Amino acid sequence: MERYKEIERTIITSYRKKIWHKFIKGIQEYDMIQEGDKIAVCMSGGKDSMLLAKCLQELQRHGKMKFELIFLCMNPGYNETNKQKIISNSKLLNIPITMFETDIFDRVAHITSHPCYVCARMRRGYLYEKAQELGCNKIALGHHFDDVIETILMGMFYGAQMQTMMPKVKSTSHPGMQLIRPLYLVKEASIINWKEKNNLEFIQCACRFTEQYTINDNKDGISKREEMKQLIKKLRQVYSNIDMNIFRSAQNVNLDTLISYRKKDETHHFLDDYNKK
Repeated sequence: MERYKEIERTIITSYRKKIWHKFIKGIQEYDMIQEGDKIAVCMSGGKDSMLLAKCLQELQRHGKMKFELIFLCMNPGYNETNKQKIISNSKLLNIPITMFETDIFDRVAHITSHPCYVCARMRRGYLYEKAQELGCNKIALGHHFDDVIETILMGMFYGAQMQTMMPKVKSTSHPGMQLIRPLYLVKEASIINWKEKNNLEFIQCACRFTEQYTINDNKDGISKREEMKQLIKKLRQVYSNIDMNIFRSAQNVNLDTLISYRKKDETHHFLDDYNKK
């Protein structure tokens, strides 16, 4: 059996419960894929996007719905080593990537205020445009369960707001396009375990500015997201279900007990209805 087939098989055998079932549950629960979709799977070269590609290939082969996949890899300015690593891993895993070039890293090099945020926005824009050009109606990103709960905590601790990373989003700047996150319910630990069990090596953060910049000028040299990752790791040692409670807190919101909340551009305050009969 070819190696890529052996790796594919582990997803539906050894990791059937921790990866495959959660992948399918996320797609079904949040209605991410419809008949006739043409989905651009955004390949960063990391473990998450590579696993996402394999899961979607498996679903395409054996699922009930018919949909198309394009494996879209944007090169924002990777060094040659990282670029070749992405290409070689794609061949190893039998993922036919479509790579296109941009100069995002060069352009971000001149930005001193929040370059990570600007870079992320630019990358998303390029991906939407290229996907739309190729006739796609959706892009799929490799964000997983831990990304979701980290976002919830980051919003509370540093943004003074209650928000989460949504499982799917309609693009406001590219009409007719949607973003979906099929690994929404898959935990990062399961992805790491799958990678290690199959002796796979993917690129880490390939940004050439990581050592120069950190989000919000963090003096410890780590990003706010990494802070949340480490905090959640400590909390899991105290209470193993803490991550699920954080996740469910964004679903079990009781508006009657909130001081205020926003719905689109409107702010609703509890005093608005407090004295009404």
